[in-house]
This record gives sequence, C-alpha cells and structure tokens, in this order.
Amino acid sequence: MIYLDYSATTPIRFEVLDTYNKTSKDFFGNPNSLHELGVKTKNLMNSATKQIAEIFNINESEITYTGGATMANNMALIGVAMHNHKKGKHIIVSKLEHPSIYAICDYLESLGFEISYVNNDEEGLIDFEDLRSLIREDTILVSVCAVNSELGIRQPLKMIRQIIKKENPNTIFHSDMTQAVGKVSVSMHDVDLATFTAHKIYGPKGIGVLYKSNNIGISPILFGSGKTNMLNPGTPAVPLIVALSKAVRLATTDIEKRERFIERLNIKIVDALKKYNGVMINKTKYSIPHILNISLRNIKAETFLHALEEFEVYVSSNTACSSATLSSAVMAVYNDKVRASSTLRISLSHLTTTDEVNKFIHYFEEIYKKLSGLHD
Repeated sequence: MIYLDYSATTPIRFEVLDTYNKTSKDFFGNPNSLHELGVKTKNLMNSATKQIAEIFNINESEITYTGGATMANNMALIGVAMHNHKKGKHIIVSKLEHPSIYAICDYLESLGFEISYVNNDEEGLIDFEDLRSLIREDTILVSVCAVNSELGIRQPLKMIRQIIKKENPNTIFHSDMTQAVGKVSVSMHDVDLATFTAHKIYGPKGIGVLYKSNNIGISPILFGSGKTNMLNPGTPAVPLIVALSKAVRLATTDIEKRERFIERLNIKIVDALKKYNGVMINKTKYSIPHILNISLRNIKAETFLHALEEFEVYVSSNTACSSATLSSAVMAVYNDKVRASSTLRISLSHLTTTDEVNKFIHYFEEIYKKLSGLHD
C-alpha cells in the first residue's frame, strides 16, 4: 500500500495508541469525581493539558477539548457571533477555507449575519488591501486558515492580525490551523482563536482543540453538567486528551528536518509530472511541501483516483470533506473552471519513503498513458 492522503487523516502512531490504551485501562475514573481514582485521572488530564500549553506557549485555561476541528470551528465562529451580535453582525472569511467554515457561515447568514469573502492574490495570499477595505466598525470576526487544505498555501497570520487590529482592535481573529499544526511552526499568539485536530498529526480521531485567548469572550453553544470546561461540558475524554498531548509533542519535534525531507519528495513528484501536457501543477511559492495539488486535462480526477486505487495507491480528489465538483481553492487562485474541475491532491508525510514516491510516479505514468490514450 502507498498512502498519499495524509492531509485527510494520518495513521495513529504506536506510542500514541499505547498511551491511549494505558490511560483507558489505568485511569478510567471520571475526572469530575471526588474519589481517589477520579482525582488521579483529573491530575493526569491536567498534566496533558500543561504539556500542550507549554508546547504552544499558552495558558492551560486557554485550551478547550472538542470532538475535532469541525466541532472546534463551530464553537469558535458561532460562539463569537452569539457573544458579539449586539456589537455587530459582520464576519470576514477567506476563499481558501475548509468546507466546515463555509457551512457555519451559511448557518450564521440564516440568522442575519453578513459574510464577506476577502480576495487573495495570484499566489494565494490574502489581499491585504482588500482585507483593509472590508473591515468595518461592526466587523466582529475574521477567519483565515493557516494552511489551505487543497493547495497547501500558508498565510502570514501575524501580518494579517496586525492589519485587522489596526483597522478595528475589537475584531476577533480566528484561524483554522488543522493543516498547519505538526507540519510547520505556528504561533497561537498570532491569533485570538485557533482550531486543530489530533487525527491529522498521527493521533486518535474524535479529539480536537479550540485555543481561545483569555482576552476574549465567546458564548457556549453546548450546555450541560461538568466542571472542567464551560464551553464543552460533560465528562472529558481523558484517554483521548492524553493521547492528543503525546501526539502534539511528537508532531512538533524536528518539524524543520521533516519539512526538508518532504520538500525533496515534493520536488521529485513535480519534476516527474510536469512533463505531461495534460497535467497542471497547482502550486504557488507559498504552498507547503506536504500538499501537492494537480489538475488533469480530459481525464476525470475520480477516474484517475480509482485507477491508482487498483495499485493500492491512495490520493484525494479535492479535500476529503468536500464533495464539490469544483475545487474552490483552485478557483480562488487560478480562476479557471477547467483547472478546478479535475484536481487530485497528493499529500506527503515524513513517513512517505522515496521508494513509495518512485512507485507512485511509475503507476501514474502507466495510468496516464492508458487514460489519455482514450482521448487521443
């Protein structure tokens, strides 16, 4: 098997799974319970939270555990909207967001909020002048993902924050960091709110994080009992939390070294594929090497994807969470419907081997010659 869909999800690391199993076995107490087992479980959970806080240089009180990035995005955007609706109902998002952000925006629009979509330049970066012009006195939130999930375009969050705060110091800045954490270095201090999930960084599914600066307030969208966190009440999933903490620590170690290795693999694939007239490389100078997007002329991406599957090679068409026929990110950058209608995403990892890349290139050539021959 050659797995090249790491941006959709990652295999759980053995060390992380081992941590999950041991915690499930030995610390199964409810951390809200007052007895010894509950207290021991709560102490372990607090230690895990402390480790995550230290890694990102934030306060433990700024971490809320969620069921994943989509849930965290809901808590962030809807929470800000509900908390600040008397101050304004204007929200700005980029055209390079994950589908979950757009689904939330559609919901907020149905409640009377106004959504503006900021433009980007030809390299995929947020158009700073357009962002400046869109920010108003009633703009309560701006949401821009740190790394786009289809083209891997990395945004300069610090600069975006400076623009936002200069135009309106009260506007809250959120970033979906799902495709950034564990791949590139990030700073939570560049934003007011950030979201990410464990299963993109070799952790378990079903656990994510909402970072919320203590300087801002948001309204809860979930209600119930539980003393641990008012934004996500109920019994904390301690084994998942401890496993997440281990995954974060492992994923944020040697990031630069891993990135250099993945860059070499990316270049190898690009050099091999760009020789085909019917292949367009969708990559800008701000794309991180972990995500490589291509468009196919006269061949359906889904057809090519299933042909690769015959060789047990796994890639994505658009993002794993999108069923749209057009890639919104490719449209936003290239404004080309043909290019956006048949895209494949090849996502790489430090686990990807040179041998796997060589085999992928070989299978790609074999399939491309067969399928393109049908259209000659």
